[in-house]
Amino acid sequence: MFYLALPPSVFQDVTTQLKEHCMDDGNSWTRVVIEKPFGCDTESSAELSSHLAKLFREDQIYRIDHYLGKEMVQNLMVLRFGNRIFNPSWNRDNIASVVISFKEDIGTQGRAGYFDKSGIIRDVMQNHLMQILTLVAMEKPASLSAEDIRDEKVKVLKSIKSLRLEDVVLEGDSQFGYLDDESVPKDSITPTYALAVLRINNERWDGVPFFLRCGKALNERKTEVRIQYKEVPGDIYPDGKLKRTELVMRVQPNEAVYIKLMTKKPGMGFAVEETELDLSYNARYKDIRLPDAYERLFLEVIMGSQINFVRTDELDYSWRIFTPLLNQIETEKIKPVNYVFGSRGPREADELMKNKGFVFTGTYKWVSPHSKS
Repeated sequence: MFYLALPPSVFQDVTTQLKEHCMDDGNSWTRVVIEKPFGCDTESSAELSSHLAKLFREDQIYRIDHYLGKEMVQNLMVLRFGNRIFNPSWNRDNIASVVISFKEDIGTQGRAGYFDKSGIIRDVMQNHLMQILTLVAMEKPASLSAEDIRDEKVKVLKSIKSLRLEDVVLEGDSQFGYLDDESVPKDSITPTYALAVLRINNERWDGVPFFLRCGKALNERKTEVRIQYKEVPGDIYPDGKLKRTELVMRVQPNEAVYIKLMTKKPGMGFAVEETELDLSYNARYKDIRLPDAYERLFLEVIMGSQINFVRTDELDYSWRIFTPLLNQIETEKIKPVNYVFGSRGPREADELMKNKGFVFTGTYKWVSPHSKS
């Protein structure tokens, strides 16, 4: 097994030498595990994939995205396809929007050199968040085999049009922020926050906005998937009292699944209030050690399972969605608007989400009663 976490400048030389000097010509047990970046756009990714195809078989290549090894990401398929209550409502008739969020409360400490060349879209959105999106949106696979699952993920990617600039908000943090790092060029236009609105052009998801948002130097560290359902038709309660039901899958920290829903407020009256049905892993599975993402994925490599690894065509179709946007940003030198270090995010992002169909009331915040201090 060979694990390659290499800069693009040496990747082709190293893999060529690996093939020529470290492998035999037969069908020996071989696993080549590759860390991102898997290129920086459609062209460079295709060049890299073509190079790898000349050296190794597809079943020997394991492109690793560590988010696919996280417990809650792996739970997405079970929640969807293992529970009758969810899958029948998992469509445009019931779901108003899907929000996939990645938030960090730190900047680019120690990674500014790499980050300035990649930016938040390449570093997080095109890979981690898109992999989660495909698991949320895909159809039920014929089986749990790697090929059947990845076939369905590819179908989702093929149904998404390339992003346009009007579908995106780009921001850069200000106070004690990215440009204060000595390793970052003072004229850098690399965004540290991005929001993108994607549409999936198929029968299940037609008209449902998928919001991908990711940012550094925000008010908290959090990765989650938020499914927001439509309003109850024929509402018999006073205007504004009923809020949209939400199913939330907290990827990190403190893995959890909870449903935000309406219930009767305890007491003599008949008022309604927001509350939750909560499965917190810290409580339900407190005596079980959750494996680290890399620990899990390396075990899968040894076992020869490619379910949670990125196939060549997945990569190609994902880059097709983002490359035109990235080219426009870099060609036109579009400068991100600043946001405040430690804030919940830029106001422009909230406005775009509101205009595209997401409803944020600010009347409720889930707090896990079982969080570790």
